[in-house]
Amino acid sequence: MAVSDNERGLILAMLSSLFIGTSFILKKKGLKRAAAVGTGAGVGGHSYLLEPLWWSGMITMIVGEIANFVAYIYAPAILVTPLGALSIIVSAVLAHFLLKERLRKLCILGCGSCIIGSVIIVMHAPQESMPTSIEEIWNLATQPAFSIYVAATLVIVLALILYFETRYGDTNLLVYLGICSLMGSLTVVSIKAIGIAIKLSLEGTSQIAYPQTLFFLMVTVICGITQLNYLNKALDTFNTAIVSPVYYVLFTTLTIVANAIMFKDWAGQDVSSIASELCGFVTVLSGMIILHVAKEQEPTNAPGTIVWYDEEHTKDMEDAHFITLRSSDYFT
Repeated sequence: MAVSDNERGLILAMLSSLFIGTSFILKKKGLKRAAAVGTGAGVGGHSYLLEPLWWSGMITMIVGEIANFVAYIYAPAILVTPLGALSIIVSAVLAHFLLKERLRKLCILGCGSCIIGSVIIVMHAPQESMPTSIEEIWNLATQPAFSIYVAATLVIVLALILYFETRYGDTNLLVYLGICSLMGSLTVVSIKAIGIAIKLSLEGTSQIAYPQTLFFLMVTVICGITQLNYLNKALDTFNTAIVSPVYYVLFTTLTIVANAIMFKDWAGQDVSSIASELCGFVTVLSGMIILHVAKEQEPTNAPGTIVWYDEEHTKDMEDAHFITLRSSDYFT
């Protein structure tokens, strides 16, 4: 039986969540082992670099990111992006059994909402037509509707950077997160274009020599660096428990909108299917919010509570996956 592109994308997205969710547990165990025999990362130590378990976590995360990258080649963003929330569920289950971190009832409810929403999205996800050349992708990128989106994005980003950042950046969370979410939507679109070009090249139709391929690569680098820069500013300025869900909502929504405009993800779908996908997306978002509510209700340093924040873990989480959250924040 032939496997459709959507099924390939679904499998890769789920594998990505599995690997990324597992990587957090492996790195955490590696960091704890390293801290037990040397200086912990939280106080500036680097003994974890000699810990094989930590390196296993890093390799697992890299594999997960590669799987996520390839998933965008085959499936629309409305299918791939929300499934990133499943990595939290993987971390939850593994933390419960391997780290003995008790999974709270409200967290179970949040994980359940993420699963239900993801299933709804998978059931109604559109079949995306695969471009046959980088020139076709370029035509999609220069169509009037997407050109308007790009122009509006750049104008808003420039306004946020030049005017709002200096005045409200330290007090309004949406300034930093607006910048990195808008740029992130362009990053994902460009990554998808590059991935399709690589796929076509491997199939025998080389797309590497085209200037459009280089252009998409440059956009990916510029937008990606800008995105990470302002995400780091947001994490440094505001509480992570607030930054993570707001960023997830903004980034995921804008990514889906950008891909839907450029690649016409919803073309040919009926209203009921689109409504079902949106309901699934809202259900996933609700699950993420429930997880953060559970974290906020968790007593700090209460007996039996495992509190684990250190510089290395924070850096890993910032660099790992744009929409992945700290699994250890939700368990006691």
